[in-house]
Amino acid sequence: MGGCFSGDVRGGTEAIGGGASGAAAGQGQGGPNEALDHFLQGHGLRGLYTPLELSFSASKLRDMDALSKSDPMLVVYTKMDGRLEEIGRTEVILNSLKPLWITKTMINYQFEIVQPLVFRIYDIDTKYHNTPVKMLNLAQQDFLGEAFCNLSEIVTKFNHSLTLNLRNGSGHALQGTMIVHAEETASSRMAVEMTFHCLNLDNKDTFSKSDPFLRVSRLSESAVAIPICKTEVINNNLNPVWRPITLTSQQYSSRDDPLLVECFDFDASGDHELMGALQTTIAQLENLYKSKAGANFYSRKGQKKLKGQLFLDTFQEKVQHTFLDYISSGFELNFMVAVDFTASNGDPRTPQSLHYIDPSGRLNSYQQAILGVSEVLQFYDKDRRFPAWGFGARTPQGS
Repeated sequence: MGGCFSGDVRGGTEAIGGGASGAAAGQGQGGPNEALDHFLQGHGLRGLYTPLELSFSASKLRDMDALSKSDPMLVVYTKMDGRLEEIGRTEVILNSLKPLWITKTMINYQFEIVQPLVFRIYDIDTKYHNTPVKMLNLAQQDFLGEAFCNLSEIVTKFNHSLTLNLRNGSGHALQGTMIVHAEETASSRMAVEMTFHCLNLDNKDTFSKSDPFLRVSRLSESAVAIPICKTEVINNNLNPVWRPITLTSQQYSSRDDPLLVECFDFDASGDHELMGALQTTIAQLENLYKSKAGANFYSRKGQKKLKGQLFLDTFQEKVQHTFLDYISSGFELNFMVAVDFTASNGDPRTPQSLHYIDPSGRLNSYQQAILGVSEVLQFYDKDRRFPAWGFGARTPQGS
């Protein structure tokens, strides 16, 4: 199957980004996201994510109304750089101390970062019941309690459900609880496997035939081509047949979003020569497969139709296993630490040492590295016990 990763993205001959069927998204060599990751990192952009849908319920809420029960609404925040950013509100449930809200909140789960969440529940005053929830002034509502967690705490729980105790504004525990449940959206799990071949490509070489490969890119709203996959190189062939590639819905976004398919003549220098290009969508590629017809390539600016054509031999949509599927099945990540205590780190009593203990509490380089990794991985290890070793140390006695 296609999708072997090559560290040499510019000049390598292996396929990139079209992961082999059945591989977890973004996991290990051959995962479907290396090409996009490489592009994003090279442009200072954040990597891939998994879209999640959060749903909520609560029980034993405080009753703030005299003649009826509270009318609760839940507000969701993310915490970034110490600041809260609202990302969603539920509907108002009338006269209920154990609401089961219907409105969901979408959030993008990113394994490599800690994503703190804050949930606050309000009793909405009767006179605001006809006001859209997005327009409600929370300062004018009664506060019923709040809860805190990290997104990774939810996804690592059985069935992705986490029960949280509510607290008042001073941090004291209340009787009430809430449950937050995370679920991957169905569209985020979809993938399509395709096998391409070409006929009658224009030869770009003088003494032999071209060495073609395909590159698939997603076109942004500003028409910027973001590469998501390339096939392996087929040497000395103007009618190449490539190994199957698999594109996830994260890569192609939607079936009707524009894609750019380019065919290049491989050059070891990295200066690959364009043999033709065409704009299409996943939906159009499926129709192309069903019709058994070929799509003509065009010159770079799309002004000239070329004789070379693109065909699809296979087209199959499937549900792909994700990282969270492995977590749900009991997969754990173990964090182990080994610290270098050799003299190359410097005298720990001097500020220049990597082991310096700053009286102000500022973390040294080792502490920063350990904390940065452990804060992310701790939720994926049930016992949260992390083995640690030190090597190369000398005691005050010189041993």
